[in-house]
Amino acid sequence: MLRRLDLRGDPRDPGPLLPRADEALAAEVRQRVAEILAAVREEGDAAVRRLSAEIDGYGGPFEVTEEEVDAAEAGLDPDVRAALERAADQVRWFHERVAPQGWAERRGGAEMGTRYQPLARVGCHVPGGLAPLVSTAIMTIVPARVAGVEEVVVITPPAADGTVSPEILAATRVAGGADRILRLGGAQAVAALAFGTDAIPRCDKIVGPGGAFVTEAKQQVAAAAAAGIDLPAGVTEVAILADDTADPLHVACDLIAQAEHDPQATALLITPDATLPERVEAALADELAATRHRERIATALEGLGAAVLTDDLAHAVRVADAFAAEHLEVQTRDAQAVADRVRAAGAIFVGAHTPVSLGDYAAGPNHTLPTAGAARFTGGLTTGDFLKPISWVRYDPDELAAMAPVTDALGALEDLPAHSRAVRARLEAPGER
Repeated sequence: MLRRLDLRGDPRDPGPLLPRADEALAAEVRQRVAEILAAVREEGDAAVRRLSAEIDGYGGPFEVTEEEVDAAEAGLDPDVRAALERAADQVRWFHERVAPQGWAERRGGAEMGTRYQPLARVGCHVPGGLAPLVSTAIMTIVPARVAGVEEVVVITPPAADGTVSPEILAATRVAGGADRILRLGGAQAVAALAFGTDAIPRCDKIVGPGGAFVTEAKQQVAAAAAAGIDLPAGVTEVAILADDTADPLHVACDLIAQAEHDPQATALLITPDATLPERVEAALADELAATRHRERIATALEGLGAAVLTDDLAHAVRVADAFAAEHLEVQTRDAQAVADRVRAAGAIFVGAHTPVSLGDYAAGPNHTLPTAGAARFTGGLTTGDFLKPISWVRYDPDELAAMAPVTDALGALEDLPAHSRAVRARLEAPGER
């Protein structure tokens, strides 16, 4: 089921050798998304309704009423509510601690610092396609509320009859509440939040995971400076860095758990143990036979699944860094020491008792994480994504005079004399002007 990729003794950069989504398909998505964004920008609500009817089968009123949310919350199973509350509490605890802190200091005659301003309005995408991701409501709304965002708008795709998962609606309340919930998904939803329409408010930032179209739409609106985004959080991926101490059943279960999300999911086993892939394959066969979404999972594992053989653990870490997985599990001896050597991963799950599925729901860190190798240069969603750093500075006259030779020299070097003049004018006595 997992293709074999033997990199033992191979000095090449492993990155291009590892499985990734089809670039030809990505090009098609880029073109279609560009067309959708252009339509929404030009036609507003009319385009949103038309595209939603074509894509999701629903083009009716988008606003979810408070009465609908009330009913969803009232009908929530008590055990499910308890689980949501426990998850929200854990996620809130983590995001309170990861929030950036402002500072101010004096240096000579200058005082400067940074303050963090909450964003005014953010849009949170909560997927509802193959599965209603109630956990994403928690993962996006909780840090927004911790940051102090003034207005939270949730978008989530409806069924063809316009209904939205009641569990998602209830989860928005448990997470701290949304000011507006729109039964709307896909690239047209991202476009509406980025450009604004008569019925849909323009958001400062759009966050949350999604499929290929949502992810591409987020990147295109960010490139157009129409809205900020958190990160490219597309189709899920997992890499498991394991040695001979790893339990093949645990490895198999974790590969299957992420493949369950999407038939285009990527699932890698990276190991220096030549016997582990076969043992994992046997466990995969048993687990797959017993799981509900076996067809979807098998498609993912056969399409973008691989067992990668490495020379040793150090080589395995280099391969993991080259892949830069959204989720990286480390199941080895002294797993923490191995995890500490990893440079590129959206989130690292350390040790045999820390499966990715725990992180999907309630471990604490956010499950909105970079995919497609973006973990080389960015991390997962945090409270800081909802806060805008604003630097400030204040100089007194003596300190300005002390810095004037610097602006003189650099202004002359760059042939920008007015820069130097703006400083010198402040140092002239009134009679010298």
